[in-house]
Amino acid sequence: MPYLQNGRPVDMVFNPLGVPSRMNVGQIFECSLGLAGDMLDRHYRIAPFDERYEQEASRKLVFSELYEASKQTSNLWIFEPEYPGKSRIFDGRTGNPFEQPVIIGKPYILKLIHQVDDKIHGRSCGHYALVTQQPLRGRAKQGGQRVGEMEVWALEGFGVAHIL
Repeated sequence: MPYLQNGRPVDMVFNPLGVPSRMNVGQIFECSLGLAGDMLDRHYRIAPFDERYEQEASRKLVFSELYEASKQTSNLWIFEPEYPGKSRIFDGRTGNPFEQPVIIGKPYILKLIHQVDDKIHGRSCGHYALVTQQPLRGRAKQGGQRVGEMEVWALEGFGVAHIL
């Protein structure tokens, strides 16, 4: 697992393509501001960033807090002027830094309450639908995993129809 310049391992790694595809650039600012707040032991409660009041207002706030956190904690890697808001992380296997700096921070993550243990269901035998010869739908009816029409054709085409 990658680790930060202070040796702390990274807990989660997000795909960078997830930000523009969801059009939620605010999560980057939230992540960076969370890192500054963690280092300065501060909590921030701010209105949504609005660029009507000042151009680049959100960037200025986040970068100023990162800069202050860097100075107060003597961790210069938190805010590096060459690539503000980003930092170098290191490969956990080789110990070498990655080629490009990345955005690091502490985002707010909500844990979903749907757990696999509550949802998993299996069966070895039971009732079947008369028309499709597939298991009934749903756990309440003691149903099983159903297979789509194209999947049935694919299985038959490869000569493994006996698993149906």
